Amino acid sequence: MTHVDPVLFAKALADETRQEIMKRLCCCWLNVNDLVAQMEGRINQPTVSHHLKKLEEAGLVDVRQEGRFHYYTLNQAQLTVCCGALVTTFAPEYEANSLISLTAQQLPTVQPEADASGHTLTS
Repeated sequence: MTHVDPVLFAKALADETRQEIMKRLCCCWLNVNDLVAQMEGRINQPTVSHHLKKLEEAGLVDVRQEGRFHYYTLNQAQLTVCCGALVTTFAPEYEANSLISLTAQQLPTVQPEADASGHTLTS
């Protein structure tokens, strides 16, 4: 099982901008410029990059490089594992605890075929 630092995970989730970035990265691969455009310029490129770094440090995004761009997607498996770890730590008698752990082990890796511009991405 992947190591989970509950404090790092909680800090990553504590910021509203990071939460918005995570929502936008769910089930698709985007680069920093894609995210800035989707956020309609409310957040500038250096700030988006900073938040992506924090999410990467917490293991909440997967990153891959295509040419000179880095593409990011939400690491749904790690998100599930982290949530399960919080339940295990802070609500060990909660009956859904075993279901969360089981879900984390069975969650498939999502690797969409294209970025936000419709360009095909390769591994």
